[in-house]
Amino acid sequence: MKGLSTHIVKTLVPGAVIPCADNSGAYEFRMIHLIGKTDGRHGKMSAAGIGDIVSASVRKGTATYLKKPVRVVIIRQKQTIRRSNGMRVKFEDNAGIMVSDDNLPIGTEVKGAMAREVVERFVKIAGVASRIV
Repeated sequence: MKGLSTHIVKTLVPGAVIPCADNSGAYEFRMIHLIGKTDGRHGKMSAAGIGDIVSASVRKGTATYLKKPVRVVIIRQKQTIRRSNGMRVKFEDNAGIMVSDDNLPIGTEVKGAMAREVVERFVKIAGVASRIV
């Protein structure tokens, strides 16, 4: 996993409800915590943004994933992100897709657009993307 050249404002905190953008069987996630990163200050919650892997529970979906913790990659966020070429990008909703433990997508198709920063970090996810912005 490589670093990004984009400045991403982290806005999704634990407890945030994130819709699912793939056809894995889940419809809605509730974020539990961020995987692999912590905020260094005592008492401050770690927040997630585009390209981050979070642990979430499935709140709406099929019975196989319901109320079970899964790994989710954030592919869209409402907050504006600034790219290194000066362009600013924002999406109309927050969204995530389910991935396995080795960061391979579980679904076979992604509904809607996906940020280019996600494809830079996770190359295998680009194979299921319908649009990359």
